[in-house]
Amino acid sequence: MSRVHDMGGRFGDGPVEVDAKDAPVFKEDWHGRALALTLASAGLGQWNIDTSRHMRERLSPQDYTAFSYYEKWLAGVAGLLVETGVLSAHDLQSPESDAEAHPLADRALTADRVATVLASGGPADRPSDVAPQFKPGDKVRTVAHAGNRFVDGGHTRLPSYAAGVEGEVVLYHGTHVFPDRSAHGLGEAPEPLYAVAFPATSLWVIAEDDGDEVVLDLWQSYLEPAT
Repeated sequence: MSRVHDMGGRFGDGPVEVDAKDAPVFKEDWHGRALALTLASAGLGQWNIDTSRHMRERLSPQDYTAFSYYEKWLAGVAGLLVETGVLSAHDLQSPESDAEAHPLADRALTADRVATVLASGGPADRPSDVAPQFKPGDKVRTVAHAGNRFVDGGHTRLPSYAAGVEGEVVLYHGTHVFPDRSAHGLGEAPEPLYAVAFPATSLWVIAEDDGDEVVLDLWQSYLEPAT
């Protein structure tokens, strides 16, 4: 059963609005601050990107549908800070808290380190003993049910609209951290990652254009040989 966030390809939500090329990066000043707060908090090293994605996925359906994009980010980072014990719910409501006395104060992302930290990125490629099962040009099929097979209701990167669909491998990315495990503290468990192209006509009954396709980055565990 999918969560509220798994809404790709859902009918009835209207077209995706695209900003003009000259539109500002952030529509509101606080949007940039929300992004900065999220990145700085992640720099404390108490969670990873998969954990943070799953936290936003765990927002209640009422909040998820009501919140704007950056409101979801703020709710997610607030939940992570409390869940990991970095702060308490009381701390979040007490701006006078002494940040310098916090045990993680030495990990704070100071202004002079921002450019270096952002430039270093957060690569997810890892060496692995798991051999690639597919190569570009191979026909594959995604598993019939999109869901985490290790944690009930857990994080996964296979969207429900692409479950049980045949596609073609177009690129092999190497071996990368497996989100279904990484999001839940079950280790990085790196495995082969592929870019797989799916005809739009295979995903939806009525496609915008018969020649359209969707390319998804999918881990080997999500795939099987097409028969």
